[in-house]
Amino acid sequence: MPDLLGVNLAVSSYDEVVTRCVDWAKGSEPHAVLFANVHMLMEAHDTAGFRSDLNRADMVNPDGMPLVWALRALGHSNARRVYGPDATEALLGAAQRAQIPIGFYGGSEATLSKLVAEVERQYPGIEVVFQMSPPFRGLSEAEDDNIVRQITNSGARWLFVGLGCPKQEAWILEHRNRVPAVMLGVGAAFDFIAGSKPQAPRWMMRHGLEWVFRLVSEPRRLAGRYLKHNPRFVVLFLRQWMTRDMLKAR
Repeated sequence: MPDLLGVNLAVSSYDEVVTRCVDWAKGSEPHAVLFANVHMLMEAHDTAGFRSDLNRADMVNPDGMPLVWALRALGHSNARRVYGPDATEALLGAAQRAQIPIGFYGGSEATLSKLVAEVERQYPGIEVVFQMSPPFRGLSEAEDDNIVRQITNSGARWLFVGLGCPKQEAWILEHRNRVPAVMLGVGAAFDFIAGSKPQAPRWMMRHGLEWVFRLVSEPRRLAGRYLKHNPRFVVLFLRQWMTRDMLKAR
């Protein structure tokens, strides 16, 4: 797997994600599938423990175009974007066809209710066997154990987790050996499918400008994040790229 700022990223595709998740659903082992953007990579850069945990995931897919461009610049010409919300849609279709029981963990109660209703409308017959909007606070050990028990007893083989980055990734990786399911950190997919938040136009996504759309939509929440992470990502990537070229030249 290629390394970008110390994180092992998968050079994958939507078809590969679906195929692997379908295969994993046939067993009872836990798996972690994540979708990385600049924010996640910078959180991993800043926190060694989080970076180490990410590198134990089964797949960390490049969710944003800046990561795809960076991978291509590092020599991985076949790198492509695997966008979490689009992967979610592809997986929901596969779950409907293969009758794979699924669950949703995260989001507000209102968003989760709209999400499940929309999923059941778009994918008739899909088996949604678990849904929970956890409280926006730390959980006690007993509460956490109870949630794990409910997920396990539901029989969900795919658990879509939407807690926001990096909380959802941390939760998945902390519970990887406790929840016998394929856990997918899909973030904003909950809001997009539920219709709670708009998505950026596709042309902005293709040109790596999705962050501009989101910043305009939620300036108070996102301005600090983008100002902190985006410039540092560019500097750190250029350092990695130049170091790689210097090593090749020796």
